[in-house]
Amino acid sequence: MILHYGRAILIACILLLHLPAAHSGQARPIPLANGAQGCLTLANLLGSIAVEDCAVVDFGIAGTGTVQHRPILIGDFPATRTPPVDKRPARVLLLGGVHGDEYSAVSIQFRWAERLARDSSRRYEWRMIPCLNPDGLLAGPATRTNANGVDLNRNFPTLEWATRALPYWTEQTGRDPRRYPGPSAASEPEVQWLVDEIERFDPDVIVSVHAPLGILDFDGPPPPPQQLGMLNLDRLGAYPGSLGNYAGRTLAIPVLTPELQYAGIMPTNQQIAGMWDDLIEWLDEHIGEQDRVLPPRPVLPDWNLLLAPPENLLLRP
Repeated sequence: MILHYGRAILIACILLLHLPAAHSGQARPIPLANGAQGCLTLANLLGSIAVEDCAVVDFGIAGTGTVQHRPILIGDFPATRTPPVDKRPARVLLLGGVHGDEYSAVSIQFRWAERLARDSSRRYEWRMIPCLNPDGLLAGPATRTNANGVDLNRNFPTLEWATRALPYWTEQTGRDPRRYPGPSAASEPEVQWLVDEIERFDPDVIVSVHAPLGILDFDGPPPPPQQLGMLNLDRLGAYPGSLGNYAGRTLAIPVLTPELQYAGIMPTNQQIAGMWDDLIEWLDEHIGEQDRVLPPRPVLPDWNLLLAPPENLLLRP
């Protein structure tokens, strides 16, 4: 009996050793918090986010969490300016923290939130996702990838992902684990959720902040801005599985990608203001209000078909 029991334990240990290491984080899921708790978690980690910043935005959370069941925060700033009757406010999606080790891309969202909160005549409808990859941010030390070891910015379902993403990773990056695109397109819950969120929110523009290249990248329908503050336009091209490739080229949504100069150091207040002012100027010039899609007028049947045939008429006695 003891021999059989010992053999069973040995087999179980061998099986555990062969479980995929990338998914070991799912063994002890972290319960989903509410938006306020999720924001305070970021504030406790990043010195450039104060606890008071969490009062600026009434964050909700996505219905789907991360690999480790952390919340993805969502903040909305509705338009307050009334557009013409045949127009609607353009929708702008602000995104940060796609890579968990790019701290400044998360923190700058809160500086922009302050500006949006102070603006009493917002022309556009804004949706803010300050950190798509909280598992990477809170990994300790922070990681570019999510808890499954996948680079979220190589996991979006771009055209020909199945034939291009893994060969590109192998041949162009030397199988760099920081840029692993995943086993299949949109395999990660964070990417699956954002793909669905883009369909739900239907943005006219996406601004996805990264670091630390110090340039402005752009994908999608032209014309791009020539600069956002200190960041000058330098188009990097389309990577298999990137958000710019997916939204900009597959969905034809303009995607602005400000690459901040440093991942761990925030831009100055003056630099942040310059980026914001240039963004608003570009939106006003090239996006503006959008045509309101009116529901189609109902197609009525031929009038003759609405008349009952004589034999069906009820005649009074």
